[in-house]
Amino acid sequence: MIDLGRLRALHAVASYQTVLAAGEALHCTPSAVSQQLAKLERETGATLVEKDGRRLRLTEAGRVLARHAERVLATVDEAEAALAAHRDTVVGRLTVAAFATACRALLPYALQRLASDYPQLSTGLVELHPHEGLESLHRGHVDLAVVDDWPEVALRYPGGVTHRELGWDAADLIVPSGHRFGDTVALARVRDERWIAAKTGDICHEWLLRVFPGVRPDFHVAEFETQLTLIAAGLGVAVIPRLARPASLPEGVRVVSLSPQPRRRVVVAWREASAARPAVGAAVEALRESWLRAGQARPAPAAP
Repeated sequence: MIDLGRLRALHAVASYQTVLAAGEALHCTPSAVSQQLAKLERETGATLVEKDGRRLRLTEAGRVLARHAERVLATVDEAEAALAAHRDTVVGRLTVAAFATACRALLPYALQRLASDYPQLSTGLVELHPHEGLESLHRGHVDLAVVDDWPEVALRYPGGVTHRELGWDAADLIVPSGHRFGDTVALARVRDERWIAAKTGDICHEWLLRVFPGVRPDFHVAEFETQLTLIAAGLGVAVIPRLARPASLPEGVRVVSLSPQPRRRVVVAWREASAARPAVGAAVEALRESWLRAGQARPAPAAP
């Protein structure tokens, strides 16, 4: 009989191509992954992986087994969810992937609430961009993904993944205090500003390029707090969601309302196979409560 833990190791290597990345996804050391693969090869009597530079490449036999492994592991998830639902007990381990702002603004309260209400549940958190979070969720490496979804970008949700909207988060233009703009400006008028943007690949950076095709930001900064310090220094402007802003803005910057106002959906997603698991339902409710506490729930934007 093939060991499930070894199948998970093969599936992780198939997904990430390196033992190091597979170990990080499985929360174990690279040597532990290598040992699992070696045991799986002895168990099956087949060579499953071979080195390709710094990466591992699956052999034909490895690809065949990896395809079956994905289906087997999905079935195991469904069985565990059904059993947990039968017990109606919030137990086990639950790992959440979330974008940076949600990690700071939503997850601390939600995870604390779960720890307080369900002491038999252990939780984990991984900071990932929305595209990465949904992929990790689809592959079974996390149980929930909290993502931000701008209408102009329109995230694609993998098959077998369902989601629930937590609410809408408005964004404003942040400018240096002495900037020429008044309290409100048309979105189309800000195109030619000197832009401070998120890093390439971040969904907020994608939004900027979708709204202003051809714009080339001079600054690419991951943290919104750092963007604010650059704005205060008079180096440019940025569109910053309200959920990402500190309670009080630093000196040297001010808020300009945009028309139309940019908004993003904040969404929690999970695999349909684990929907019956009580821990998933409890976590979704804790996140919903955390969103309401954050005071960010707003009506959806009008249809274009």
